[in-house]
Amino acid sequence: MCYGVKARTEMALRIAKSRGNKEAAGKLANLLNPFPEFDLHFANAFAHPRLVIYTNDAPRDPQLSLWGLVPAWTKDHAQATSLWDRTLNARGETIFEKPSFRNSAKSKRCLVHVEGFYEHHHFDKRAYPYFIHLKERDHFALAGLWEEWKDKDSGEVLRTFSIVTTEANELLKRIHNKTGAEGSRMPVILTEEEEDAWLAPVNNTGDEAAIQALIRPYPPEAMDAHPVRTLLGKDGVGNREGASDAFEYPELILADPLA
Repeated sequence: MCYGVKARTEMALRIAKSRGNKEAAGKLANLLNPFPEFDLHFANAFAHPRLVIYTNDAPRDPQLSLWGLVPAWTKDHAQATSLWDRTLNARGETIFEKPSFRNSAKSKRCLVHVEGFYEHHHFDKRAYPYFIHLKERDHFALAGLWEEWKDKDSGEVLRTFSIVTTEANELLKRIHNKTGAEGSRMPVILTEEEEDAWLAPVNNTGDEAAIQALIRPYPPEAMDAHPVRTLLGKDGVGNREGASDAFEYPELILADPLA
């Protein structure tokens, strides 16, 4: 799964400048002000943070979106709130079928750029967080779905997104060892060449198949990971600088999934 990412302001501004231009970076700087709020060393999905996304409608225009997709058919704010925690991730194999995601899969896909993401390894009744990133790229795009929903009572328009997941590769299977019926999962990581393909229009079954072909595990040999300090709870570091720094747990020396 993917319920925590690292996506700092400095990274977001660099991407805005490279994907768009100085004007796009300037717009994003205004959106991200004040900077400390958006310097996401650890963005916890269940807190529904706002992240920068690039949509198929405006692939060079950075936009802020809340994590946890609210479908357009949602009736009211109460239903939107109840859906949020269940739409943080979208199972890639069924995005064109599930009611919460199929409209977005067909016409509202997005990129979510991050520096890495977090998963927990379970050992001896305790969960140990790991930070996972790519070896050769300091940031990369996750495949996402987005939607806009208007609250009929307040008139408020919410822009929300979900991160698409796929079957875990061998690295993530070793780390993410506590799983339910679905088994180990990981976010869909796109290569730079695949980013535009993910945002391409879907007009027929062939286009749909091309999108589905992008939903696959990323090569484990291109990835790296290390344990980090506790992220959540009263002793957790939370969203603070150094959240992704390597940390050694003596009890994991023999049980380290990366050993």
